[in-house]
Amino acid sequence: MKRFAPLILFVLLGIAFAFALTRDPRKLDSVIIDQPFPDFSLSELYDPDAVLTESLLQGQVSVINVFGSWCVACSVEHPILMDIAREDRVNMIGINWRDERAKGQAWLAERGDPYNIIIFDPESVLAIPLGVVGAPETFITDASGRIRYKHIGPIDRVDWENTFKPLIAKLEAEG
Repeated sequence: MKRFAPLILFVLLGIAFAFALTRDPRKLDSVIIDQPFPDFSLSELYDPDAVLTESLLQGQVSVINVFGSWCVACSVEHPILMDIAREDRVNMIGINWRDERAKGQAWLAERGDPYNIIIFDPESVLAIPLGVVGAPETFITDASGRIRYKHIGPIDRVDWENTFKPLIAKLEAEG
């Protein structure tokens, strides 16, 4: 039996790795789903004197997108966000994360600004309680400010049409 132990261990590890490779890393379970959006008090990207809090999520369904000027995947996702903003269907909030204020502003000036308002979070004060591990990440909150969905990675047109839009419509119908 001792002679076969390395072979058995190798087979078990192979099965474990094969199973892990079948899981979509963008669909990880998150403990923050159905929890209130974390309390925060941070400045607005364009106005350092404006203090923003979680109250800006009350009363309407919102899409909250974490981005940074340093983020290559954010550049890939950005045209989709601009299309979503042109639809003017949902409250779009940005979180400029781990960035310099001037770089975030310049990045948006160059590409366009799809957001209704942008929270500036250079030190991960909000990102940590949200469980953000990389950008882009996108959240949907209901009208009471509860997190109802978390998307890891860039949003594409299929994600928007098949996941985001139906969930937003459902949440709006719930009031």
